[in-house]
Amino acid sequence: MKRESDVCLALGALLTCTAAGAADTPPVRELDPVHVNAMRNPEVRKYKHILAGLDAFDKHHALAPRADRLRFVAEPRKKQEAPVVLKARLAGDDGFNLPIALDAAGRFEVPRSEAAEDAKGELELNQKKGLYRIAVEVKTPGLPDNRRRLGDLRLECQVLIGIGKSEMPFILVGVVNGLLFRTDWCSFFGDEKSTAYEGTAKDAHFGYRAARPLKEAILVEGNRSALLRTKGASFEVPIGNSTWSDEAMVELIFLDDAPVLAATGTAGETPRTAP
Repeated sequence: MKRESDVCLALGALLTCTAAGAADTPPVRELDPVHVNAMRNPEVRKYKHILAGLDAFDKHHALAPRADRLRFVAEPRKKQEAPVVLKARLAGDDGFNLPIALDAAGRFEVPRSEAAEDAKGELELNQKKGLYRIAVEVKTPGLPDNRRRLGDLRLECQVLIGIGKSEMPFILVGVVNGLLFRTDWCSFFGDEKSTAYEGTAKDAHFGYRAARPLKEAILVEGNRSALLRTKGASFEVPIGNSTWSDEAMVELIFLDDAPVLAATGTAGETPRTAP
């Protein structure tokens, strides 16, 4: 078995290890007029872990300086037969209740709130657990849906890892630090200089989801391009590879797109190079 697979499986298991305790959590509160089940996604359940994500966004904001805010996105795990009106709130001890506004696409922002901290707040959705996942979104203004800036994706990773570390017991964070030989876990994915795990770190990519199923995803910078791995609506990016700058772009070609002409600079005119 390849060392890369071992490392990625271990890292993925550790990032989601707190999900195993979901059955032991107390019943959630009610949000009139519907019953609210807190979505079982360890990344954004407790407010203190959301704060860790906000802190990571502020700390690493230089990766995406024109992205002025961190957004979360409630995404259905399966195709829905009927439209759903999503509602969300921060709820906590002593009747604390702070409604969270969602847009039509399920995007929302979570404010910093001392009251939510003091109340040991939790994020709650008006949907049964497991039906939705909560993603993070960092996007430089002005980019179309089929273009993702590499620095934005790197900042998304930092936010997710910041939340994941907050969810994990301190001793497990130390274990992963030792496995990866670093405290910046995002830098592991595609690190071309890494000698850890028999040099396979350069082959490890961090996964992202697009809005629709993909035909191709191409990493482009100047006269250099690299075809990325895709599966369905997911694409993998070597975010830890320092030979690509934060200004590199991922061009997403959706299955239902018209053919992309070579003149666009995203396909056909530059040689494919390994990330």
